[in-house]
Amino acid sequence: MSQVVFVLEDDADISRLVQYQLERAGFVVRVYGAIGSIVQDAERARPALFLLDVMVPGGDGMDLCRRLRQNPTLSGVPIIFVTARAAENDRVQGLELGADDYITKPFGTRELVARVRAVLRRFERPDVGPLPVISIEEIEIDGSAMQLRVRGEVVPTTATEFRLLDYLARHPGRVFSRDQLLDAVWGDARFVTPRSVDVYVRRIREKIEADAETPRYLKTMRGAGYRFEIPRVRDAMAVAS
Repeated sequence: MSQVVFVLEDDADISRLVQYQLERAGFVVRVYGAIGSIVQDAERARPALFLLDVMVPGGDGMDLCRRLRQNPTLSGVPIIFVTARAAENDRVQGLELGADDYITKPFGTRELVARVRAVLRRFERPDVGPLPVISIEEIEIDGSAMQLRVRGEVVPTTATEFRLLDYLARHPGRVFSRDQLLDAVWGDARFVTPRSVDVYVRRIREKIEADAETPRYLKTMRGAGYRFEIPRVRDAMAVAS
């Protein structure tokens, strides 16, 4: 069955071009010129991916991204921004809100299709047989189901957030540079920068740490990168006391 992509784009020429290229690549496309009913329609028929412009009538694509990430039904659907706002701060803001890619206009249609496919690949469950569940204190990481639980509750993550956390947690104690993490988690999706990796780490900390400013698990190694650390027993006792 073809995957459905919801496209939010108010420029008729661009939306027709995007729709044509995606349909040619085998996707089913629903185009919206304004935010309108896009959330309600997505709740009724969950798409495989959202492709969002930022500046659209009746709302803001960034705000829509925030709403989607807070929606229990749609929080796991990948989001790509396609926008003329090319400043690094805009890109970082998009990633902080939970976007999985950020494409600036003008763009090449082949690149657009390739990056849609790349994001969707990151959302595929690994075909390597069942992975052991990682349980560390109040954190449970189920790689086969791509599900994170903290204190027994399912915590929504984007696929990129989950893959980064899962990769670090399956190599405890090892320090990874930002470039190594880019290669391992994002592959050839080079829209991300070392600063973008920092954004994702911060988002993960907010979901797994009791105090994101003083992390116990996901540690920063200054000048080197990041390390997932399993707290020692005496550390846990000190916290408990």
